[in-house]
Amino acid sequence: MNLQLENKVFLVSGGARGIGQAICKAIAAEGAIPVVIDPAITEANALIAELREAGQAALHLPLRLDTQDKCAQAVNTALEKLGRIDGIVNNAGRNDGAGLTEGSPEAFARSIAENLFHCFDLVHYALPALKETKGAIVNIASKTAVTGQGGTSGYAAAKGALLALTREWAVELLSHGIRVNAVVPAEVMTPAYENWLQTLQEPDETLTHIKARIPLGQRMTEPQEIASMVAFLLSARAGHTTGQHLFVDGGYVHLDRALGTILKSER
Repeated sequence: MNLQLENKVFLVSGGARGIGQAICKAIAAEGAIPVVIDPAITEANALIAELREAGQAALHLPLRLDTQDKCAQAVNTALEKLGRIDGIVNNAGRNDGAGLTEGSPEAFARSIAENLFHCFDLVHYALPALKETKGAIVNIASKTAVTGQGGTSGYAAAKGALLALTREWAVELLSHGIRVNAVVPAEVMTPAYENWLQTLQEPDETLTHIKARIPLGQRMTEPQEIASMVAFLLSARAGHTTGQHLFVDGGYVHLDRALGTILKSER
């Protein structure tokens, strides 16, 4: 399917690694120009080189979006260099373990700030450009906002707020033709996920247990599967879709997780 993204410009926060990297590759393959906003210079340089070798354009902005000024800088630089903004993917975030029982109010506030504020700020500063292009916004949330996880109050609250903002912005931006949707991943095999597994005493056993509880195929979601949904939502092919929370998770959140073990035993 041709998603008609040729020469469109999309800001992707946290675009150098994991899900963000997969998103940049997916939209670049459709002819769009990803603006990779990420302080990870080594990973971003490798991504940009790979895209350019494939004849695909991209721009790297080595910024950590931890202040309003940096968010404004990202938007302004993209406009100066590329002349337009057709969409934003709010992907950057980190499950930082700012919990209730063993956490603190300071850690909670810091987690909210780091995982949420840049999403609002980036959209705020890009809004005039998005109005011109009737652009699209895709927020990358998390299953933790819906299911809970334990020990991660800050991250779960930030992602829950992002789901709420998806609906709020969809309403507020209707008259401008700007669509806003959220993609909700569950268990996705990314470098960060692999690093987390290695902190456990029995990582292989834990991974096997997790995969057994994912109903569709008893396997982890691939970053490319998240990216494909994001690319579709950014495109005119999803032209009448707004205010939606789309779960790309193999049925993890809404189907009985015991199904995975049951179906596996029936094979």
